[in-house]
Amino acid sequence: MYTKTTLPNGLRVVTHDMGDRDSIALGFWIGVGGRHETDRIKGTAHFLEHIVFKGSKKYPCEEIKTSIEGVGGTLNAFTSEEQTCFYAKIPTRHLKKTFDVLSDMVTRPNIADPDIVKEKTVVVEEIKMYRDLPQYAVMELLDGLLWPDHPLGKNLAGTPETVTGLSREDIKGFHKNFYVPGNIVVAACGNLNHAKIVRLAKERFEELPRETQPSYIKADNSQSRPRINLFHKKIEQMHLAMGTIGYDENHKDRHALNLLSVILGGNMSSRLFVEIREKRGLAYSISCMARTMHDTGVFLIRAGVDNQKLLETVTLILNELDKVKRNGVTDDEFIRGRDYLLGQMLLSLEDTMEHMLWIGDTVISQNKTKTLKSLIADFQKIKREDIRRVAREILKPGRYNIAIVGPLTDAQKEELPKLLNTRNSVN
Repeated sequence: MYTKTTLPNGLRVVTHDMGDRDSIALGFWIGVGGRHETDRIKGTAHFLEHIVFKGSKKYPCEEIKTSIEGVGGTLNAFTSEEQTCFYAKIPTRHLKKTFDVLSDMVTRPNIADPDIVKEKTVVVEEIKMYRDLPQYAVMELLDGLLWPDHPLGKNLAGTPETVTGLSREDIKGFHKNFYVPGNIVVAACGNLNHAKIVRLAKERFEELPRETQPSYIKADNSQSRPRINLFHKKIEQMHLAMGTIGYDENHKDRHALNLLSVILGGNMSSRLFVEIREKRGLAYSISCMARTMHDTGVFLIRAGVDNQKLLETVTLILNELDKVKRNGVTDDEFIRGRDYLLGQMLLSLEDTMEHMLWIGDTVISQNKTKTLKSLIADFQKIKREDIRRVAREILKPGRYNIAIVGPLTDAQKEELPKLLNTRNSVN
C-alpha cells in the first residue's frame, strides 16, 4: 500500500515501505516540462534541470555529487514534456543527507551567470548530438507532425538559438513560477518510515507559500489527413517512425491501447517483429508503444529498415494495421500480451527505483496512487473485442503520420505519400 500526505502549502509526499530492502529511492518531481514553454524560451525546463546540478545555496556543485555518490548512491534527473524529476538511490542510512541535498537543489539553486554561460555550450552540443543520431532525429520529426505549431511538437531541449538566447532572468523566472510546493511531489520507496519523510519535507518546504498550479496550451487532436516528413541523410539505414494521436492519461481505453501496442510490436513474439524481422529480414529492430499525457497521447511504431526495402516495409506495416482492425486479435495473443505487460510491471516494481518512478509519475500527473493490484483489475476488465474496437478508433489512415530519416531516393519520396493517401481514400 502507498501512503500519501499533502502539506498545507500543497506539496505532496507519497511513499511505499519496502522494509526488506537495504536502499531507498527518492525523487523530487516537478509538474513542468517542455509543453509549458513559449517559443522564445524553448528548452528552459531542460536547461534548468542542468543548472540545478551546478550548485545550490548550501551545496557547491562537487559536494552535490560526492554527498550521494560518495556513499555508494546514484544521482540523476530527467525532463519530459510534462515533468521534471531529480532522483537518487542510496543506502537507507543516508536518507537524511540525500533529502537535504535534493531539496536544496530544487528549492534554492544558484543559477549563476558563469554556470549559465558554460552550460549553454554543453546543451547546444547535446542538441547537435541528438540531431546527428537518426533514431532520435526521426522522433523529433514525428512530434512535429503529431502536434504542429504546438510546444509538444518542438524539441524538448530547444534549439541552439533559443538556448543561447536564455537569460538568467528567464531561468530564474521559470524556476519561480513552476518550482512551487503545489507543483512538487516527493516520492520515496524502500526501507523507510513515512512519518520521517513527511517530517523532512516539512523542515525543508513548510515555509514556502502555496502558489497557483501552472497551466498549459491544450493539444489539438483533430487531425483528419495523413502527414509525412522525409529527411534525406546519407546513412546506412532508413529510420522510420509512424504515429497516430492516442488517448490521454485518464481515458477509459488507455490500457486497451497499451495492450494493442504490445500485441503489435511490444516484444519478440509480436506481430510486427515476427512479420518484418523474423519472416522477411527487413529490419533489425521494430517496436511499438503507446504513451499518454494530460490531454493527448500517441501510438507509435519505430523501425530501422533496409534502405532498399523501405516501401515494402511500410506496406507490410500498413497491412498489419489493417488486419488488426479487420479481424482483431486471437485469444492466445490477447492472453500473452496481457500477461507480458503485467509480468513486466511486477518485475520492475521489485526495484526501489522503478517503484519510486511508478508512484511519483502517477501522483504528479494524475494526483492519485495506483497499486499493481488495481492495475491488474483494470486489465482484467478488458475484453478481446475491446482491442479491435480501439484499433478501429485509433488506427485511422487519416490520422497516420510518418517521419523518415535516411538516404531516400526520388522514387521513394514519390511513392510514400501515395501509400498513405491510398489507404486514407479506401478506409
